[in-house]
Amino acid sequence: MTNRLDVKSTWDSVMNETKNPLKNQSLPTAHLLMQMLAWMWSAIFSLMVGSYFVFGVTAAAHTMLIGGVFMTLLVFQKSEAASSDLR
Repeated sequence: MTNRLDVKSTWDSVMNETKNPLKNQSLPTAHLLMQMLAWMWSAIFSLMVGSYFVFGVTAAAHTMLIGGVFMTLLVFQKSEAASSDLR
């Protein structure tokens, strides 16, 4: 159980917009910064592997993953706001 909590805590410290250091930024700014970090890490991993061809794949994968997370967050927030307006 401890390992699961450690993984969740580590994940949240990076990927959870309410807990990571970008929590004080607006959502669009935080999204842009996360995208830039994703591209940076994609480049680092590609250089570690030694293949520039890998960069395109990892950059696209990071962009889709983080973009999907933020799009989901926006939909959830708008849905929550709309449902609270109806009450």
